[in-house]
Amino acid sequence: MFDIGTLSTVGALARENARRAPARACNIFEGRVTTFAAFDGFCDRVANAIADEGAERVAYVGKNCDLAFEIFVGSARAGALFAPVNWRLAPPEIAAIVVNFDPQILFVGPELVDAVTRVRGQLPAGLTLIAVEGGHPEWPDYAAWRDAARGEPYPEQCRPEDPVLVLYTSGTTGLPKGALISHDNLFGQRRHTPPNLAYDHWRDDDVSLMSMPFAHIAGIGWWMLGFLNACPNVITREFDPGAILQIIAREGVSKLFLVPAALQFVVRHPAAAGTDFSRVNLICYGAAPMPLALLRESIALIGCEFLQCYGLTETTGTIAMLLPEEHTLEGAPRMRSAGRAAPGSEIRIVDAAGAPLPVGEIGEIAIRGTAVMVGYHANPEATADVLDRDGWFRSGDAGYLDEEGFLYIHDRIKDMIITGGENVYPAEVENAIFGHPDVNEVAVIGVPDETWGEAVKAIVSARPGHKVDAANVLAWTRERLAAFKCPKTVEVVDMLPRNAAGKVLKRELRRPFWSGQNRQVH
Repeated sequence: MFDIGTLSTVGALARENARRAPARACNIFEGRVTTFAAFDGFCDRVANAIADEGAERVAYVGKNCDLAFEIFVGSARAGALFAPVNWRLAPPEIAAIVVNFDPQILFVGPELVDAVTRVRGQLPAGLTLIAVEGGHPEWPDYAAWRDAARGEPYPEQCRPEDPVLVLYTSGTTGLPKGALISHDNLFGQRRHTPPNLAYDHWRDDDVSLMSMPFAHIAGIGWWMLGFLNACPNVITREFDPGAILQIIAREGVSKLFLVPAALQFVVRHPAAAGTDFSRVNLICYGAAPMPLALLRESIALIGCEFLQCYGLTETTGTIAMLLPEEHTLEGAPRMRSAGRAAPGSEIRIVDAAGAPLPVGEIGEIAIRGTAVMVGYHANPEATADVLDRDGWFRSGDAGYLDEEGFLYIHDRIKDMIITGGENVYPAEVENAIFGHPDVNEVAVIGVPDETWGEAVKAIVSARPGHKVDAANVLAWTRERLAAFKCPKTVEVVDMLPRNAAGKVLKRELRRPFWSGQNRQVH
């Protein structure tokens, strides 16, 4: 095990990986294997090419691809800011983010060439467009552009505190904000992590699966964990449960991160029962609550350890963990928690004025530590709204801490439903409904109600081969929750809308009910 304290930047880590494991696979992607030595060399060429063009900001829009990571680390080595853009956005949304970030170079994956071409007139006039994996007759091809650059080691001069990455938030309203992530944000937690913590210290023979979107912290952040440990990352172009099952068996995947919705698709795939999971030793999950029924189902099938992660884009991912040894299948109250603060992070609960609240009282989750972002790119007003002078970040999530420091998350503060003066947190209702034998997915929202201000509404989809009876779901919920928390209505849909990270798009579910209302709450 090398000493992470001796390294300070992403580029330095790439150089160290090439020294300590030159012939080991760094990235495995659709049959293409890149060793750590080759990866480091490619990053030097990218850094030299970026420096020669005088670029200070570089962006990528496309699906997951091994070449995108060369661009990221090469940009970092050159001291340029790098921003991956969510490929699932509509062309005007992509254009808005590119304009906000204002890069000098935009790398475009083959699936996004048409989208970028459609909005080319809205993008900065001097922007250089480069086609990753081809796909455009006039734009330079990435591999040719890279290989034409000088191959000598780039003389990196970055500092640990320098921003290196801009990750745009999911953006529930308006233009997503770009979280500025520094080298220190990416490295800091590792420096505080004890050697026996499963999340961040891996064996030399571990193999990572990276299937979450590159433009999300769940994607690029998980890749960084494998990279920090000089372990291979098997990269999928996008999430495909059938392909993932094949990769797990073929490549001997031992560690992976999945949001609960994605895990559900994997374990319920027809091929899951016949898949060899013997190499899998850890599955990390986060971004949404894990229903106990799904956890039981997953452990019974895969038989590995599970670790829950809680974090945000603005905290460079995980800042709280429920460790494998803290998981129980008996439904202990602690299974409803997100665990305790991760090494290098502090968590407290605050009121609307930012004052700390006592144990057990629900308020806003505030975070301080090495993983908290530098701020929002080109948005000092938004930065000031969430970061105070003492470094505490206001998450916008509601929750409470118990006597032992375990964090219980109720929901986004703005998602809280107030019905008849009572606060209802959708996550609690969703967890109760999820165990229903006919329900596959569930989302709970507040809808206008003349009597109560807001009414609780559940929107569900049926498990394959099952039919959901709304009255039966209501009766099921009444047996498990206080009456005021139970849905007044249940609507059945084919599928819930989700973003690329697997989060349910509740704003789309709310829109039909709140359209024409003067306020979005009552």
